[in-house]
Formats: sequence, structure tokens, C-alpha cells
Amino acid sequence: MLEVDQIRAGYGAINVLWDVTLKAEAGKLTTIIGPNGAGKTTLLRAIMGLTPLTGGAIRLDGQRLNGTPTWDMADHGIAMIPEGRMVFRDMGVEENLVMGAFHQSHRAHVKQRLEQAYAMFPRLRERRTQLAGSLSGGEAQMLAMARGLMSNPRLLIIDEPSLGLAPLVVNELFEILERLKAGGRTIILVEQNTERAVGVADHVYLMQSGRVALSQPASQVELQHLHALYFAR
Repeated sequence: MLEVDQIRAGYGAINVLWDVTLKAEAGKLTTIIGPNGAGKTTLLRAIMGLTPLTGGAIRLDGQRLNGTPTWDMADHGIAMIPEGRMVFRDMGVEENLVMGAFHQSHRAHVKQRLEQAYAMFPRLRERRTQLAGSLSGGEAQMLAMARGLMSNPRLLIIDEPSLGLAPLVVNELFEILERLKAGGRTIILVEQNTERAVGVADHVYLMQSGRVALSQPASQVELQHLHALYFAR
């Protein structure tokens, strides 16, 4: 579905990604792990058109994606849930959700998708009129995920969903990821919790210093070896 082919990208004169190649297959969950500074978020920004490429190509179903403006990614069926939740704090929960279907092509389905969001995240229904800024960290992450699903994306990109959350909330979020995966959703997940990320994934990529250090089916990953690479032992 998504192919990243030998891309280079960075910020000004500083290059971060060095000939990165990976694939995300349709209906599968692909996880990308690695230490801070490995280039994971830069990779997601490059896919979303937020960071321009200086080399290589990104393709979706064979169609070249790089050069596409970020605001047109919804037309291609791509949604990203950024690190740090980034909800609209001064807007209500339901208003945040509606913003996820802001693009004109999705507006006709708002009511249906609101019901789907509330069915998947019942706590958001209870908070529907509450300001997003008053939510707990776990609730805000649920809102960010539900908002990302409002456009019914073909490809869902999620950056560090468990960051800073209590273990019980992390368990709940990974259960939701399992449900999305079982429903055939194509997902790219960036996550630092290696054990949970490998446990939910179909394929695992490990990044180190802007390069892919490991590419392996999740069923074949040995955590001890993965951690040795992760910490560059």
C-alpha cells in the first residue's frame, strides 16, 4: 500500500533520514520503533508532506505521494494522530471530532462517524460537551485517535500514543489498536514501548540514527536482539 523508497529528508542543512526504505501493507499494522533522535517523527512528517524530501520517493498504491500538500492527504485517505495528543483545548469533545471530518468530502458522513467514534470510545460520549482541555491525558489521547478516524482513513498513522499515560490506559489503547487491526485498518504505529509495539504488529522496523537497522515480521522478532540493537550494544 505505502512504499517509502530510499528517502532522505531533514531540516535545512541538517539531514535526518538517510536512504530510508520501508513498506506498510494493506490491512496490516506496521510498527516503527527506535530511541529518541532516531528519525521516527521526521519520517512520519515526510510521509505527511510536512518535511520535504531531498531524495527518494513515497508512493501510495503505486502513485507518487511526495510533493502532495499536507492538507490534501485526506483526499488520499491518510490521517495522522500526532504525538502529544494536540487536541483543540478550547473546543468541546464533539467539536474536536467534527474537525476530523472537516474536509468537504467527509462532511456528509459526520453523524454516522460520530456514532462509530462514541461506540469505540464510550467515555467520549459522556464528555461530548466538555472542553477538550479539561480531559485527562488518556481521554485526550482517545479523542485524538477518534478524531483521526472521523475521515475513515485508508491509512492511519499514529505517533507515540502511549507516551506519558498510565499503564491501565495504555492497555486500553492497545486493545483499541487490536480492534482496528482486526477490522482491516492499515496502520503505521510509532512507539517506544517495544514489547507492546511488537505484540500488536505484523511487521517491525527499528530505526537508528536516521536509518533502518532492522526490518522483520513481528512473529520473528527476538526482543533481546531487538533491545541490543535499540540501545546500540
